[in-house]
Amino acid sequence: MNEPTPSLDELRQRIDQIDSSLQELISERAQIAQAVGRAKGESLSSVDFFRPDREAQVLRGVAARNEGPLSDEELVRLFREIMSACLAQQDPLKIGFLGPEGTFSQSAVYKQFGHSVRALPLNTIEEVFRDVERGDADFGVVPVENSTEGAVSNTLDMFIGSPLKICGEVELAIHQFLMSTVEDLSEIERVYSHRQSLAQCRGWLHEHLPHAERIPVASNAEAARRVRYAPDAAAIAGEAASSVYGLKILHANIEDQHDNSTRFLVIGRKLLPPSGEDKTSLLISGDDRPGLLYHLIDPLARAGVSMTRIESRPSRQGKWDYVFFLDVAGHAEEAPLKTALDDLREIATVCKVLGSYPVALK
Repeated sequence: MNEPTPSLDELRQRIDQIDSSLQELISERAQIAQAVGRAKGESLSSVDFFRPDREAQVLRGVAARNEGPLSDEELVRLFREIMSACLAQQDPLKIGFLGPEGTFSQSAVYKQFGHSVRALPLNTIEEVFRDVERGDADFGVVPVENSTEGAVSNTLDMFIGSPLKICGEVELAIHQFLMSTVEDLSEIERVYSHRQSLAQCRGWLHEHLPHAERIPVASNAEAARRVRYAPDAAAIAGEAASSVYGLKILHANIEDQHDNSTRFLVIGRKLLPPSGEDKTSLLISGDDRPGLLYHLIDPLARAGVSMTRIESRPSRQGKWDYVFFLDVAGHAEEAPLKTALDDLREIATVCKVLGSYPVALK
């Protein structure tokens, strides 16, 4: 015999009971987080408690246990916010990012750390590195590559001389919006945006605003900030910038490639222990000779280590002298990568582990 269908009032009462139970469990989790803080020592701050490797393990577990109907992404986001709020009881983490407010970098901060942090907008990528080095920020978030336009050279170059380590990565889907104080495209004579965003939208601009001057600025949010006082201009930025700076969205999703994504790096002051699913970034170089790159990556190939990315940049040590940035699978403290690095150090003049960190959650 079929069970009677619950009434609407009964369903609402059940939801209220579940909400009450959830609230009790979240409060219990927060109390345990406080106890962990007391056990570690009252003189420590949130950055001493924060374990990106541990968070990655927890969030992977959330996705693995998920049986629906919510997606893995939605559940991970919910748990990220709970973890963020619990950690912030000690003292909110301070996260530097390429500002001003409303940038994609700020969105990457919240995706990685949740909203219970102090997000610190900074003017340049150099300032993000500098604030983390000085301890004014606990971590920084900087863009490193875009799926359409490639590497962000400024970020790579900072690692050549910086002691900072990569502690995580964030992948963010990038959708570009044209925004202005006017509504008619015919009134727009200038378009401001970061040079990468201008490049990501070059086809759309050529078709719809062929005569408008394209002016690169430090960030998309800076473009939006300028345009709010310029009645003959428009900005290309993320959707959040329109509400921050009071602009009208004229066209949405104007990027030429609709799977457009940007990868961001989380930078900090310490190397991380293994999380179980890691990636390692390396900076390597060697004395100039025929087949140099082949010899440098041969230890990785012999050890069966998968290389997912390689970039070359001027070393700043001499004319036509280069260093190579590599992303490889695995953690620097675990085989087979540890074995490959031992062999690589025998032949490289520079072999710097920039960081071993959890692979980005999608």
